[in-house]
Amino acid sequence: MELFRETCLQCSKIVTEAYSTSFTLGIKTLDKKFHLPIYAIYGFVRCADEIVDTFHDYDKRKLLNDFKKQTFEAIENGISLNPVLHAFQCVVNEYNIDKEYIEAFLKSMEMDLEDHAYDRSLYEEYIYGSAEVVGLMCLKVFCEGDQEQFNKLEKPARSLGAAFQKVNFLRDMRSDHEERGRVYFPKVDFKNFNNASKSEIEADILKDFDDAYAGIMALPKAARMGVYLAYVYYLKLFRKIQNLPATHILKERVRVPDNTKLALLLGSYLKYRLNVI
Repeated sequence: MELFRETCLQCSKIVTEAYSTSFTLGIKTLDKKFHLPIYAIYGFVRCADEIVDTFHDYDKRKLLNDFKKQTFEAIENGISLNPVLHAFQCVVNEYNIDKEYIEAFLKSMEMDLEDHAYDRSLYEEYIYGSAEVVGLMCLKVFCEGDQEQFNKLEKPARSLGAAFQKVNFLRDMRSDHEERGRVYFPKVDFKNFNNASKSEIEADILKDFDDAYAGIMALPKAARMGVYLAYVYYLKLFRKIQNLPATHILKERVRVPDNTKLALLLGSYLKYRLNVI
């Protein structure tokens, strides 16, 4: 059984490495004991996201409903023949991850199956389910059963997840609109998106980044560098977007070059070694 568990966790690692170099880099800078549990969370999240974002030739609602059913059966039974779900249930049960987080995440995935005009309430619900709860799942792992520590860091973890998701929304505005018919930001008209609208969104994102920073500095040291690296990467991406006009965002996906990512890694590692973070 241990061989099956380890193999399933390695499958989630492969999924993560295939889909996100940035998150893979962040995970690798965590303490080794956290690597496979965080890979398992990302593998689960990525599979659900793929269903709603890319499986256009299939019945996505049926696939997502089946995935949801199999997820909770795996958690209840403590086993699944789906390697990603088996890895995920291992982590959920070992670290007592709240099922409410999983339900909220899958609810946000369901929202992507429908056409929505996002008002503030719906937008906040989507952000919570698609991003904030993922941060809370990871925080459960990092705190290793210390509920007092988790409670202290819960709000900053939500802010960090929200910042990441909102930056993704800005970066992917064009593809979300053209390929999926979505604009997540409330009261934003894609065709009339301008610098004033962009600045308002950016002010909101900056507040999330500011709220998250103190929480990162209070994380257990074994988790701090990996989370800080993800923070500085997204902050770099955000600053790059912030320096561009709205018209550019609608035409081209903004990226952080690999050499810049490496520089961020080296800078973060130096700060970690000097106990600055």
